[in-house]
Amino acid sequence: MHTTHERRTIMVASIARKTGKVIGIIVAILVVFILALVAFLTVTEYNPPATQEVEIHGTARETLEPGQGVSVVTWNAGYGGLSEQADFFMDGGSGVRTVSYDGVLANLAGIEDQLAALGPDVIFLQEVDQGSERTYGINERARLATAFAPEYASAYALNFDVAYVPCPLPPIGAVESGIMTLSRMQPTSAERVQLPCPFSWPVRLGNLKRCLLVERIPITDSDAELVLVNLHLEAYDDGEGKAAQTAQLAQLLQEERAKGNYVIAGGDFNQSFSNVDTSMYPLQGDDLWQCGYIDVSSLGDGFTAAMDNTTPTCRSLDRPYDGSANFQFYMIDGFIVSDNVRIDALETIDAGFEFTDHNPVLLNATLL
Repeated sequence: MHTTHERRTIMVASIARKTGKVIGIIVAILVVFILALVAFLTVTEYNPPATQEVEIHGTARETLEPGQGVSVVTWNAGYGGLSEQADFFMDGGSGVRTVSYDGVLANLAGIEDQLAALGPDVIFLQEVDQGSERTYGINERARLATAFAPEYASAYALNFDVAYVPCPLPPIGAVESGIMTLSRMQPTSAERVQLPCPFSWPVRLGNLKRCLLVERIPITDSDAELVLVNLHLEAYDDGEGKAAQTAQLAQLLQEERAKGNYVIAGGDFNQSFSNVDTSMYPLQGDDLWQCGYIDVSSLGDGFTAAMDNTTPTCRSLDRPYDGSANFQFYMIDGFIVSDNVRIDALETIDAGFEFTDHNPVLLNATLL
């Protein structure tokens, strides 16, 4: 016969063994799930080639003449999900799916209306989804192409194609997103150029594969072309990725200028240019996202890097936008042009961050 104390000891030991087994089973299930998820993401990883021709949709009718003026707008559309009410977990906020289905459509409509009012010859867009859970599967690429047809031809290059992004909680899920160029002049070709990825396996499995979208516009009675480069460079690395991607961009720009071509590159650099005064937008806290800086001398001779600092091009997503003057702002969207392209005007349009966390930037230039 066991004493009462012995029976209690035996019971506690039995409970501990059962609890240990349950915990062990749970841990084993979690390990198997994680390994299976990593294996799945490895098998389905987006591995684009160094260069890849992309399809041009539509037929634009305008032509380009020597000495002609060209207007270009660059705008990060924030996948229609980063309007003034949004905050985002990667920038110090808590939001993941930051807007409703109807909210995405409303933001896209606002972006389309603003672009139509500006009426540029060329539009560079970044963060355009075509099948992501965060935007409810809405094909933003097709919607934008349709909205600007038939006046504009369009091309699209994926830079974020992940079957399932497992973080944070709730997870982001499936993402299919990219950069898009629309042009009133018909390109002869459009090419996706892969940029260096700063992340190693397995971190890279859930990250963007950044790229350039390069279009070539013929010029009447000239062997030269207008080369349009749409870009969205690294945001969340330690700086080495930005530097490597900027170096590859600079090499491409130099190669095209050496051919005698006209070059306009624009987009979201996630960096400011060293020749631009950003002192009016100081860092509001060490815990906020910080942009990088491009030493414009690294671009080589024959190029001008330009941003309009009178209005910020981007806001922080650590909290919803309240319009206050002490909000965290950035200068990270702009253009780089070759020395045979004259910048006539450059303006950051104050759209109040109503539809996305970026403002559009309008370039008016002349081919010399």
